Amino acid sequence: MRRLFVLLLALLCGVPAVASEGRRARSAYDFLQSIGVNSAIYRRGESVEKTIECVNYIGARWIRTDESMNSDDRAALIRQLNEQTGVKISTSLGSGGSNIEDLLQGSRRMAEMGVLLAIEGNNEPNNWGITYQGKAGGRNKSWAAVARLHRDLYAAVKADEVLRDYPVWATTETGAMTDNVGLQYIAVPESAEGVAEEFKGVRFADVANCHNYFVHPAWPAPQNNQTWMASLPTSEGKADNLYGNYGRTWLKKYAGYSDEELASLPRVTTETGTTISGAMTEQMQAQMYLSCYLSQFANGWSHTAMYILRDRSDEAGNQSFGFYDKNYRPRLAAHYLHRLTTLLDDDCSPRRLGTLKYELENPAPEVHDLLLQKSDGTFVLIVWGEFYASGSQQLTINFGGKHDIRVFNPTTSLDPLCEGRMKTLVAEVTTHPVVIVIR
Repeated sequence: MRRLFVLLLALLCGVPAVASEGRRARSAYDFLQSIGVNSAIYRRGESVEKTIECVNYIGARWIRTDESMNSDDRAALIRQLNEQTGVKISTSLGSGGSNIEDLLQGSRRMAEMGVLLAIEGNNEPNNWGITYQGKAGGRNKSWAAVARLHRDLYAAVKADEVLRDYPVWATTETGAMTDNVGLQYIAVPESAEGVAEEFKGVRFADVANCHNYFVHPAWPAPQNNQTWMASLPTSEGKADNLYGNYGRTWLKKYAGYSDEELASLPRVTTETGTTISGAMTEQMQAQMYLSCYLSQFANGWSHTAMYILRDRSDEAGNQSFGFYDKNYRPRLAAHYLHRLTTLLDDDCSPRRLGTLKYELENPAPEVHDLLLQKSDGTFVLIVWGEFYASGSQQLTINFGGKHDIRVFNPTTSLDPLCEGRMKTLVAEVTTHPVVIVIR
């Protein structure tokens, strides 16, 4: 394993100038709230007690499910989960589902319990066709039935007194549309060229939704910037990204949003991750899971759910996506994320986000940074590298003045690598985050 070597230089002079106003921090709490996982919670061989244990350990803040949870027994289990972990739940029509009323009833239960995060449409209609109002749709058929289902779901949620203020997340894999029914938009412009007239002006969702797995046939691993490129919202991105679903659809090349519009489009990821195979070792998977959460948040995704919390025990094939295997043995990914979320742990956002003067000296394209601030005012600068194929960089970080600094590597331990009062830090950046706590 590549080691992190941190050299601390307390320099009295010679520090290059940085912008006088500094850089605006983002909320550490918001970043933590973005961290989600997929889980069946209490089904498919899983138990709510083990789910509680796992979620508390890794520090995930929300769970994406593939059902409405519309029963008293299931609602009681969700209440237990929330009371013992604080996690929120996104409900869903699931794979092939089309029962809007059932989803609304289950979502109302979650909302009244204070657990609901969002309401999601269908899961991958390209893989799981649907039937709505007697018409089959999705897969290789017309997607008109899918569009009608999502039009009606959105209207029903916004007409509901309990649910109207909750966001509706779009269906996934809209890039697979066989006909142009407008699902490459969350709200179809009246002027949209090529979209069927029935769907012009229709609102499908509040938030775009992708399954931008960072390892993909179009973006195999390992590559430098493996997760960063998958998280980019514009046409320069790789893998099954936002652009291929909402910019220009990957199957039929239907036009959607421009790059400029995609950059500000509200967006979430409800599945991403990778199995362990070949060059993708357990350690590399764990490193990429950290860089994925960081890259997604840095590139404007408000929520990201890794697939999956615990490996499926009721499916054939390679089931090594999980933070835990089917026997609930934690993988390195669980330990790495536990340390990162522990270092950042916070229960609210700062009243006002501050600025910090710092500069990375000539960072390589594989080096990225994210400045966070905790509710007590502490800054946390996270610098991470994505040199998964090759390379590394000895990086100099200059601050605008001396600060009390502690440096951590969440892939090794919760003990600081070093600490002291300084205004310059030199760190070797490779394939994992360098977490710098600054006071």
